[in-house]
Amino acid sequence: MIKKAIAVQSKYGFLLSQLVKRDFKTKYRRSVLGILWSLLNPLLIMVVQYLVFSTLFRFDIPNYAVYLLSGIVMFNYMSEATTQSMTCIIQNASLINKVYIPKYIYPFSRVLSTGVNFLLSLVALYVVIIATGMDITFSHLAILYGVACMFVFILGVSLFLSSLMVFFRDTQFLYSIVLTIWTYLTPIFYPESILPAYMMTIMKFNPMYHFIRFIRFIVLHQGIPDPKAWLFCALFAIISLSIGVVVFKRNQSKFILNL
Repeated sequence: MIKKAIAVQSKYGFLLSQLVKRDFKTKYRRSVLGILWSLLNPLLIMVVQYLVFSTLFRFDIPNYAVYLLSGIVMFNYMSEATTQSMTCIIQNASLINKVYIPKYIYPFSRVLSTGVNFLLSLVALYVVIIATGMDITFSHLAILYGVACMFVFILGVSLFLSSLMVFFRDTQFLYSIVLTIWTYLTPIFYPESILPAYMMTIMKFNPMYHFIRFIRFIVLHQGIPDPKAWLFCALFAIISLSIGVVVFKRNQSKFILNL
């Protein structure tokens, strides 16, 4: 399996890089600020939400700006990557009908291209971390694990959604509703301490809760998350990718008949 993946990568690596560049350039085409929006967007959202929630709701959270921005950056990556990937098969229908290319490359390239934006957003997060006087320790290296698990999770969701979208075009409208609900069910701008016990039980089944919590523990507490946190991140990543791969693989031969 690993040898096959390496062989495919060596054969289609250049095409994948071109797709990533195309998606990235298309996002900022004719934009004055261009790539700077990847830095400014999460910062502007943080400022607005910080003013609203720190003033109206007065959440007693130390380093609330970092708490808020870390949640925004993580959730926005998941939201943008899965939304962009959902339509990638349909949007590349003309190319799929003309030449043979492993179809998983299309959602994979979308997850990678939005990943570039995510990395730039992490720069914005660290600007705020430094500006608020927080220390950056060796424990921050563990963030790579959390990001890697979230990437695998997002890829699994993207494979599933892009496959479903080919057969059921209303997926994009239903998913927008799911994302809205998902946003409010994830402690991005509010502390999990305000949730009742039954909600915390439900929260344990929210993958983004675990990814965000993993990163926040490192950034805010400057320590290493407990083994259970590492396990949950890996578990949700593996489950998502497994489902996504199975659904995509079983249906990809039917894509051309429904494009």
